[in-house]
Amino acid sequence: MSTGNLRQTVHSNIVTAAGLCLLAVFVALLLKIAFIVQRKLRVLRALKKDFPVPPGAHWLLGHLVFLANGEREFFRFEKEWAILYPHAHIFKHGPLDCILSVNHPDYIKTVLQRPDKKDERLYGLLRPWLGDGLLTTSGAKWFRNRRLLTPGFHFEVLRPYVKLFSDSTNVMLENWEEFGAGASIDVFQHVSLMTLDSMLKCALSQNTGCQKRKKFNSYISAINEISELFMARALSIMAIVSDFVYNNSSAGKRYKKACNEVHQFSEKIIQQRKQDLDNLSTTETTRRQKYLDFLDILLMAKDEDGNGLTNTEIRDEVDTFMFEGHDTTASGLAWTLYCLARHPGHQEKCRKEAQEVLQGRTDVTWEDLPSMKYITMCIKESLRIYPPVPKILRELEEPLTFPDGKTVQKGTTVFIGLQLMHLNPNVWERPEEYDPLRFSPKNSSSRHPYAFLPFSAGQRNCIGQHFAMNELKTAVALILQRFRLTPDDSLQEPVPVHKIVLRADSPGLFLKINPL
Repeated sequence: MSTGNLRQTVHSNIVTAAGLCLLAVFVALLLKIAFIVQRKLRVLRALKKDFPVPPGAHWLLGHLVFLANGEREFFRFEKEWAILYPHAHIFKHGPLDCILSVNHPDYIKTVLQRPDKKDERLYGLLRPWLGDGLLTTSGAKWFRNRRLLTPGFHFEVLRPYVKLFSDSTNVMLENWEEFGAGASIDVFQHVSLMTLDSMLKCALSQNTGCQKRKKFNSYISAINEISELFMARALSIMAIVSDFVYNNSSAGKRYKKACNEVHQFSEKIIQQRKQDLDNLSTTETTRRQKYLDFLDILLMAKDEDGNGLTNTEIRDEVDTFMFEGHDTTASGLAWTLYCLARHPGHQEKCRKEAQEVLQGRTDVTWEDLPSMKYITMCIKESLRIYPPVPKILRELEEPLTFPDGKTVQKGTTVFIGLQLMHLNPNVWERPEEYDPLRFSPKNSSSRHPYAFLPFSAGQRNCIGQHFAMNELKTAVALILQRFRLTPDDSLQEPVPVHKIVLRADSPGLFLKINPL
């Protein structure tokens, strides 16, 4: 055979092989699509047998078409559906895609008592940021890491944090003094820096002075950027395209840049702590173990096989706790201050309680917290109306049967609208009214245990809920002891928007501050 013919034969074989490979990939893709379509059809048909579908769904966009008039109008429809269908209903977000929205506390209890994983389509979008931390991981890894991290939230570990909460709050109040009487401030920005300061001190033993040093605004800006981009992707067609396509878009590049900035922040602190621990003597290590912070526990944790967390796992948990411990608490505190500004009578009762408990002190102690009964009721009522995490999604790993006998298939995505339930007249009387006495001991004892879930419930409840409540009580008491808060009526009423945590839409959550 001549050289030319040989080359032609080889070229022909290469082309044929390449064509067969492309055909195989195409067939595999078609099979995968067929499998997904068949699975979605099976889930949709099964759900339609037992659960209603609200009218008005678009043939392509499903109920997402109601987003056309804005998030506030969309939330109005969600509330109407939760009332109209008191147990559960189907929410369509595509021609085949659907989720089951559960509305009754009994149904919600059935879901949350199980350790099913978070919905991968949504929470998977957070992995470039939070990796496999407690929020996003599932299965055996979640059980192991939850067990290893639980000692970090023992009351003996939490006790000394109250002094640090006080320190951070007082720095914020010193900043407020500089604005002068009657100044209007976006409280979300200020409390976000304050809770970041607390997190750095409590969890990582980092006294950075971040409330005075503007460079730390870049960390918060990165978190805000991630939140905005995450929600934009989750509510668009981009949520279903491949990561490769998204990562090479302008939004994807911004998301990656913001994640890298957050990771660099965490990694720098972790590496410094490792060096500090390596340099400690045995005596110093033993003494230090009495005052372990969250990062110490991560670095020293060992499972039953003697294995610790990897460097990546430690960073994932630090990033997760930094986000959940500062951003969610900031949301809870900002909306609590807003509610008290809107209800001066309740604000004054909280102020009198704070004055009686603190007696002029600027530091809250661990022993003070149980005495802040009215402050606690006001915080809980604010968390009911404005829960920091307003919605949860779970993907069923096994079939689930509700108390009324209705069964849902494995693979079904279940939506729990915590804010929807908290504002549902089928669950709460006069739900739109701000009434802290709902949480008096008498009224609390007669309430369904799954009717109030600002920190979720069940096995996957918020591991840091006591940490958060202690910080909220400390901050509210110290703020009201020094300032009177009033709404800024020159601006439009703040509109709650879901940006991973509950925030206020533009221009923000502005209140007027007046030193007492």
